Formats: sequence, structure tokens, C-alpha cells
Amino acid sequence: MEKLILASGSPRRFQLLTQASIPFEAFPADVDESYDRSLSPADVVQVLSQRKAKIVASQFPGRVILAADTVVALQNKILEKPHTAENAKRMLLSLSGQSHHVLTGITLAKNEVSYTEYVSTKVTFRTLSIQEIDTYIATGEPLDKAGAYGVQEKACIFVERIEGDYYNVVGLPLCRVYRLLSEKYPWILSQR
Repeated sequence: MEKLILASGSPRRFQLLTQASIPFEAFPADVDESYDRSLSPADVVQVLSQRKAKIVASQFPGRVILAADTVVALQNKILEKPHTAENAKRMLLSLSGQSHHVLTGITLAKNEVSYTEYVSTKVTFRTLSIQEIDTYIATGEPLDKAGAYGVQEKACIFVERIEGDYYNVVGLPLCRVYRLLSEKYPWILSQR
């Protein structure tokens, strides 16, 4: 039977699909992830997930492709991966005591047909001390994470409240992905 192709190299997405018992193979999408800065965060994640799906679908004709892109947005401004301790500190200070949104665009594609949407989850951080932020940055965890944190790792203690899909914050809205697969490509799930 045919497995889903995950257009990602993300270990978190790999883990989530495995946890949900959705049969898949991973094939990372090698695409340009630049985007028009005038787009809203919701539009950005949809455009990037479409781009990833399209490039992988062209390499696997007739197969069902799942692509995703996740961003952290504070006051409608995307917080990229910080890459440096200074940027991570700046981001975590801006998130401290605030609510922000984590948005994931998902695209299911097969040949020239695709379905794209996004899921948004509201996350509220408690107020963080400078010492807590510095201690967290010293772990190295935030440097390669959008918004400078991973909710499934040590930053879990920063989160006061989540409104919406927790798995979306991790990197893939499993409930919505499952429902879309059920509606559009149910044979993928019949192998579970």
C-alpha cells in the first residue's frame, strides 16, 4: 500500500506522525524559504507549505505529499529562528508575560491537486526572569527554534496557557492533518 510522503526533515514532525500511526516516508523539501514580508503570518505558512509540497510532488508523481511550515508570531510579526544568544534573549524577553500565536500551514498534494490551510494556536507565557532566560539559552535549545523555544522541551515550564492544538505548537496539527487525510485520501489511513 501507498504511504504518505512527508516533505520535511523535521524530527518533531516525524515523531508526531509516528505517534499518530500514520504510515509515511520522509523526503525533506529543499526549497527557498524566503517570503514576501508584507504577507500575514497565516499567508506565509500557507505559501511555504505549498512551495514545499509542489517541489516534492514533482519528484513523486501519483503520491500523496504532506508539507508543513510553522512560525511563531507576536503581534502579527514573525519571530524567526534566533541563531544567536542575543537574538534568543531578545525574543524570549518579548514573549515573557505575553500571548502569541503559533501558526502552521499544511498542504496535502497529489500531482497537480492540492489542499492548503493553516491552524493557529494561542500560547501565553508567564513572566520570565532574566536568570531563567539566560539559563534556558545556555542549554542551546532556543537557537534553532522559531520564536526561540520548543514547547516539548525545557521551555515547557514557560507556558502558562495554550488555547488550541498543542501539537500545532510542536510543529504539526495532528487532528487537522488526520481529518484532511480522512476526507481527501482515506486509503493512506487504512494501513494504520
